[in-house]
This record gives sequence, C-alpha cells and structure tokens, in this order.
Amino acid sequence: MAFPVVFHVGGLNLPAHWLFETLSYFVGFRLYLWLKSRAPDPIGDEGRLSVLIGAILGAGLGSKLLGFLEHPEIWALALKNPVYFFAAKTILGALLGGIIGVEIAKKLSGIQRSTGDLYVYPLLIGMMIGRVGCFLTGVSDGTWGKATTFFMGFDAGDGVKRHPTPLYEIIALGLIGLSLWLIKQRIKLNEGDLFKLFIMAYCAWRFMIEFLKPVVTYGF
Repeated sequence: MAFPVVFHVGGLNLPAHWLFETLSYFVGFRLYLWLKSRAPDPIGDEGRLSVLIGAILGAGLGSKLLGFLEHPEIWALALKNPVYFFAAKTILGALLGGIIGVEIAKKLSGIQRSTGDLYVYPLLIGMMIGRVGCFLTGVSDGTWGKATTFFMGFDAGDGVKRHPTPLYEIIALGLIGLSLWLIKQRIKLNEGDLFKLFIMAYCAWRFMIEFLKPVVTYGF
C-alpha cells in the first residue's frame, strides 16, 4: 500500500483523509438524526439547535487551539501562509471545546439538564470513520506513532516501521462503544452519565496512546 492513499473516482483525485473526514460528518449526523427521531427530545428542537451551534463553534475553536499546541510547527507555517491554519486540528480538542461551547449555549438558553447522551454513538462512529482516513494518509497525517519493532508496526510512507496509532484508536473506540452499550443494558444510568463515561474513557485512552507518539518539543 502506497501512502498517502488517494482514491480516483470519475476523474477526481480524492485524498483518503478528506474523503473519510467528510464521510464521518455525514454518517455521524445521520445517526444523530435517527437516534433523535426514536424518542421525544426533552429539550425541544429550539434548545437542541442552540446546543448544536454551541458544540460546533466550541469544537472548531478547541480543535484549532489544541491542534496548534500539539503541532507548534504548523503554527509557524500558518504565520507565513494562512492555508496552514486549516491543517491544525485534533479530535480531543474538538471534544473538549465542544463541551465548553455546549455549556455556554445551555447557560444562555436556560437549559439545565444534561444533553450529551444523544451524541455519544454519533461521535463514536464518526471518529472511527475519520480515523480510517488518518490511517490511510500515513505518516504525513501527523497522527502515527513512534518507530517500533511491535508486530503491528509497518512503514507508513517514510521508510520506518511505526505504531499505527490511528488503527489502535479505531479498535479502542469500538471497545469503548461496546462497553458503554453493555453498561447501559445492565445498569440504570442517570441522564448525562453515558456521555460522562464516554469522555472519561476517551481521555484515558488518549493519555495512554500519547506514550506511543513522537515527543513534541518547543523551540522557546
């Protein structure tokens, strides 16, 4: 397999990262609409719209902020060429920023109940699809791990066998989703508990996987 993978469709060259990122948004949103249609929404359409707007704005800002902190070299490039501004993004930053954005939107809208449970599985599925794009993009994506002799390591485009951390995350997200489903079947959770468990599990996973990634140094 040659990295980065590019799909040739009808005369168009579609980079794997762009294709699967777009697909993740589409599938995640469709799953959200389907889940929302299965039961009455306790906060109503207007309240849900406010929460979505807060989530989108917060996720966008959080993704960029943490993305630049994680890859300071991109910030240096963005100062010279604004197009690099769009290259800095991270899922964890989007999640944390989205939570802050939602809480601000809820405060402004007077919503006092938890709203996150509905987003858990759309987020999980969307993130898994998006990580396929990261995996197929190879080392140039900036999400692959350090050099390794581990049996799952392989060359992602730079001649070095590395930890395929996007693949690890797909597996981890699948296990988190399955665990949450089993917990929900066996334990009566309070409103908002499912989302809290998801965020705690994902943050714990991201903390552990960072030990397999190259160390970022700051030139201060």
